Amino acid sequence: MEPVDQNLTCDEFMDQSITPLDELKATGSSTRSIFEVFILSVQKRFCVALETIEKKSNESIVDSEQNGYSGRCFVADRWQRKEGGGGISCVLQDGKVFEKAGVNVSVVTGQLSKEAVVQMKKQHKDIDLEEGRELPFFAAGISSVIHPRNPHVPTIHFNYRYFEIQGQKGSTEWWFGGGTDLTPYVYDENSFKHFHSTLADACDRHDKSYYPKFKAECDDYFYIKHRGERRGVGGIFFDDLNKPSLADCFGFIKSCAQAVIPCYLPLVEANYLKSYSPDQRRWQLLRRGRYVEFNLVYDRGTKFGFATPGARIESILISLPLHASWEYMHSPVEGSDQDKLMKILKQPKDWVC
Repeated sequence: MEPVDQNLTCDEFMDQSITPLDELKATGSSTRSIFEVFILSVQKRFCVALETIEKKSNESIVDSEQNGYSGRCFVADRWQRKEGGGGISCVLQDGKVFEKAGVNVSVVTGQLSKEAVVQMKKQHKDIDLEEGRELPFFAAGISSVIHPRNPHVPTIHFNYRYFEIQGQKGSTEWWFGGGTDLTPYVYDENSFKHFHSTLADACDRHDKSYYPKFKAECDDYFYIKHRGERRGVGGIFFDDLNKPSLADCFGFIKSCAQAVIPCYLPLVEANYLKSYSPDQRRWQLLRRGRYVEFNLVYDRGTKFGFATPGARIESILISLPLHASWEYMHSPVEGSDQDKLMKILKQPKDWVC
């Protein structure tokens, strides 16, 4: 793991770093400092890439629904947490291409409550945690959800995080987690294959077993049990990653995060100018309703955020769409494009040969 560059400036971030820059440089060989700089840099690159498309849309999109919108930029909202740490929430809202885009970085420290420790023990069975008392923790991560305006452009979510906690007898337990997944509104096999192949390539550079394993975990995790369907067409998802070494795990995380732009931006570029019908827009909003259901009922990150003292609710709920819809007993027409997509959501398939 390369230490923090001593010539680093905050111009490479969306705002001032959460930890003072001088302190990051002074502790530049620590995992905490290296990971904070990494996620701040990923946030900047992704925001700039999305802004470039949004600004370009000024000259190309003319639509009655979007009159009055201009190419928006991200608003960087830097916040602090009195219990320790803080974050930068970047939001682009009501754009021509992106109806709501959120890219959130958080670096927090504090004490996990007894209830949170019990919940974490259930989720992280391989991590040695001591129940019955509050435990000091450090958590840093980047999380993003992009909700496009055009139904032909899928929603993407990615999250990469590092966690440290004081376990039994004062030992430090650490692990990485994260993933990237796609929620489409239009059935498009070529897009699904491109997305999955890009992630598979990133995984294969480290371990050939990673992609099939983490693809299956993604399909299992983003499952809306009360609906009997997945949130989308998946991607990769993993947790409790602490082998074979810290440097190996971080290298893998870097490859996954660096794959986000090439796996997603081509899908945006190829589809954001396509025309769409009111029925396609209606279907998009219904699928976003499912997105809300999953995030509020099942998502571990949302639950952890709510259980963390001093949690910032606006940042936790940054993943929710600007618009969503629910209709009573809605069912796609048999044989339609929507029906074809629903079959995949109920029975996932392999997209990489």
